[in-house]
Amino acid sequence: MVVAFDMIFLIPVFILAGLLLLLGVIFLLGRWKDGKYLKPIFMQLQKIPFMKRWMEKASRAALEKQNPELASAVSKIERSGSLTDPIAAQRAMSKLTAAERRAYLEAAGEQGPGPANRAERRRLERARKRSR
Repeated sequence: MVVAFDMIFLIPVFILAGLLLLLGVIFLLGRWKDGKYLKPIFMQLQKIPFMKRWMEKASRAALEKQNPELASAVSKIERSGSLTDPIAAQRAMSKLTAAERRAYLEAAGEQGPGPANRAERRRLERARKRSR
């Protein structure tokens, strides 16, 4: 009777320990190989509607903190719904301020087309390692 009573009081401790362990695993996966193994987990979590909204909100808050002009430009372009139509995209770009347009174009330039094949990707990785 006394052992069962003590175990009931330890349930919150077990829950907190489990959450702490989960947070530690997420932290380690994020640091190991630049989050290579964490990305698929987050892609699966985005299939859950409330998790997708939560991650989008966190991403938008981080972007607003790092680059407010880019965050404003992205929100204006998303509002116009011009992600696929080039004419609507041009209209949305014309509504941006100069600073927002500059920030958006810089971000789009950084995300430009990736390496075409494995050899090019490896050459870029070697160049990145040498620059560090």
